[in-house]
Amino acid sequence: MRLDGVLFFPVTPFGPDGALAEPVLARHVSNGVAAGAGGVFSACGTGEFNALDLEEYTRVVATSVAATAGRVPVLAGAGGPLPAARAIARAACAEGADGLLLMPPYLVTGPASGLVRYVREVAEAGGLPVIIYQRGTARFTPSAVAELAAEVPLVVGFKDGLGDFDLLQRIILTVRRETGKDFTFFNGLPTAELTVPAYRGLGVNLYSSAVFAFAPEIALAFHKAVTGGDEVLAQRLLTDFYLPLVELRDRVPGYAVSLVKAGVRMRGLEVGGVRAPLVDPGGEDLVELERIIGVGLSITGTTH
Repeated sequence: MRLDGVLFFPVTPFGPDGALAEPVLARHVSNGVAAGAGGVFSACGTGEFNALDLEEYTRVVATSVAATAGRVPVLAGAGGPLPAARAIARAACAEGADGLLLMPPYLVTGPASGLVRYVREVAEAGGLPVIIYQRGTARFTPSAVAELAAEVPLVVGFKDGLGDFDLLQRIILTVRRETGKDFTFFNGLPTAELTVPAYRGLGVNLYSSAVFAFAPEIALAFHKAVTGGDEVLAQRLLTDFYLPLVELRDRVPGYAVSLVKAGVRMRGLEVGGVRAPLVDPGGEDLVELERIIGVGLSITGTTH
């Protein structure tokens, strides 16, 4: 499984009755892959993994796999309480996912050895390649990541959502020194593009893009500018689009997800609102989001 380009984290659409809207999800995923996504990460943070029951989760993965039709890898979210995480991993495998993005265990904070055991047990249950997501209660030591990379063949990557560059650099160097394994590292901070220059300084070029879900034109233009050395365009997008978006995102907890969903609706796909405990933006925040999207599209030479 090789990941490259812009990684797409689709939202999970809900209908007017609050139920999962599979035809809308299929269209959302298919459109994203056609636009140029390098991989699809379904039922993850942006996809409200936290708000799905096992039956809904299974349908989300199955729909995403079918809509992608083998064009790019599909990775599914997993995590939470260990028994649930194992069941979720098995369901993702049964529905044809290519791998798992393993998010933190529920609430509790354990030592590095406990996190290693958690990752091992979920990987063994699903039998799929696993990318570890370092965030929240899942904070790994360099030796723990190296142990997993060396001893658990299914553990193939590490997504950083902390932004602790000293820790991440030590993890990268330790894994390379102790394993020599072709291991994938990528930037998983919310609105990751804002920190892409910093991560690239560590040699971490891969990143997730929530913006791709509602404005693939902008996300792809930024990626092309960064990888092609167009610093003028990259800085303009960072200053005039991504920075205002992050400032808006930080107004309300959970906006990292609900603003993305609102953006998808603004671009013409009715994906419904978010489930509790998240809240949908309204009023001035929606006006500001529309303005920010308009600026980004204008910079890239596209329109609504």
